[in-house]
Amino acid sequence: MQRPNSLTMQQIREDLQPVKLGDRTSPPHILTLILLAGMSACVMNMFLPSLPAMAAHFETEYAVMQLSVAIYLGFSAVLQLFVGPISDKYGRRPVILWGLGLFLVATLGCIYAPNIETFLTFRMAQAAIATSMVLSRAAVRDMYAQDQAASIMGYVTMGMAVVPMISPAIGGVLDEWFGWEAVFWALFVLGAATMLLAWGDMGETAIPSDKSLTAQFGEYPEVIRSFRFWGYALAATFSSGAFFAYLGGAPFVGQVVFGMSPATLGFFFGAPAVGYFVGNFLTGRYAVRHGVNQMVLWGCVANAVGGTISLLIFEAGFGSPISFFGMMTLVGLGNGLVIPNANAGMLSVRPHLAGTASGLGGAIMIGGGALLSAWVGVLLTPQTGAFPLLWMMLITAVLGLAAISFVLHRERVIARRTQGSL
Repeated sequence: MQRPNSLTMQQIREDLQPVKLGDRTSPPHILTLILLAGMSACVMNMFLPSLPAMAAHFETEYAVMQLSVAIYLGFSAVLQLFVGPISDKYGRRPVILWGLGLFLVATLGCIYAPNIETFLTFRMAQAAIATSMVLSRAAVRDMYAQDQAASIMGYVTMGMAVVPMISPAIGGVLDEWFGWEAVFWALFVLGAATMLLAWGDMGETAIPSDKSLTAQFGEYPEVIRSFRFWGYALAATFSSGAFFAYLGGAPFVGQVVFGMSPATLGFFFGAPAVGYFVGNFLTGRYAVRHGVNQMVLWGCVANAVGGTISLLIFEAGFGSPISFFGMMTLVGLGNGLVIPNANAGMLSVRPHLAGTASGLGGAIMIGGGALLSAWVGVLLTPQTGAFPLLWMMLITAVLGLAAISFVLHRERVIARRTQGSL
């Protein structure tokens, strides 16, 4: 059964028409893929400087308001388990458009929410935007082989990295000038523009499966049984875990520990995205030359080094906004190297199940991020300072390094077996 599916994936790449922006009969333009991936990052980052103001508006504690990060990530994880197989069955284009439409409805719900419970419900529904991130990756894998896909993903996420660099700063300014609702109106406008672009440009890249949806979900065991899939998935999960912990804890550290205003915090908050931009550029430039495994390894090392240096500075009593946010650029660099390459590796383990693998891998990564974000929110208090966050970031970075080391070991074992059978 595997061989015909693999041939079908090859036929997809051979039959795809040249890319034309604004032509939905051709594969999506790289600009469309960047915006689809970037919207998810924007929705996750843009409102973070507003968390304290939103807690005051809804008359709740920061720890409760911070759940808007964790439940968004958690529901994204659950959703991705379904998005992959559904898109393998029906195609990437219709699932992306439905996801964007649901996101727009949920954003209006957030704006007009009368209480914190209603807001958190619609915030959870905003996770429908995750379909655009998952399926933009799957579309790239539909069109390119593993190392080339990693290179293209690097360029896509390099463009996407601009979003978390600037969106918290924009969100902080909008919050100070017009209130937190203006941030969500901005997200609504951006989502509507992205939906229009996707409708006009997002050509189908997958051949819809003739299997039933139940049979499509039944493909999960084939992916789950792959040790290499788990190695790549856990490397991405633990490396990005440092960043998700940062998302959950940095607003608290910036405003409570360092006394920053929302606008100032928004400016500093984008520091990891600078490193992420560089990491994705390096991926786009060197992934084909060095291969995904080496790139993931280098990224995990950069992630661990950034976390270690930051923790040592605070332990020595010299922690400051410059040292805290500055060292986050190394964490961002590591993620820029790890995530596109690990994703390309995950999707290449079973190429005919690229959507399923992308959904499952994304669910593992985002689900882990949700847990870390919520946990850090509970651990951080004015008495602990930034230390729980710094320790969490370092531990997850080291675990990511262990995961990619397992992949390298597994591939050496497979290579020895192959040579022995010749």
